Amino acid sequence: MKRPKKNILVIYHSQSGTMELMANRLAEGAVKEKNIAVTLKKAADTKLDDLLNCNGIAIGSPEYFGTMAGMIKDFFDRTYEAAQKKTIGLPFIVFVCAGNDGRGAITQIERIAAGYKWRKVQEHTRIVGTPTEQNLVDLEELGQVLSAGVDLGIF
Repeated sequence: MKRPKKNILVIYHSQSGTMELMANRLAEGAVKEKNIAVTLKKAADTKLDDLLNCNGIAIGSPEYFGTMAGMIKDFFDRTYEAAQKKTIGLPFIVFVCAGNDGRGAITQIERIAAGYKWRKVQEHTRIVGTPTEQNLVDLEELGQVLSAGVDLGIF
């Protein structure tokens, strides 16, 4: 009997295309695990059901003026009340691209994730400036680690 696939939700916001490229590479890594399905969506298009039906989440945000993208915050605002008690312990990771240093966006997302009571399972990825090919390879690996951990029940 085949077991049902677990799902990794990868959400992101991108205006210039950089974060979209990063999210795609992370998703490429996540889908390498055969028992994992990946849902890749822009934050604006992500619904409550996407969150409620995932087994792990990766959140990608550019840093704007020292903060996360407004559309990432909008996703949290739209889902918090209905999802907070239903997603306790959800494994999460964050990946940020910044022109400055990215720490502000990561700190904000971590605070919100703490409100949901999600579980950070890997160090967050912070890329300053244009991602290099090695940065993208690292993101792909991060996606696969998240998927493998979810698949094996480690996370």
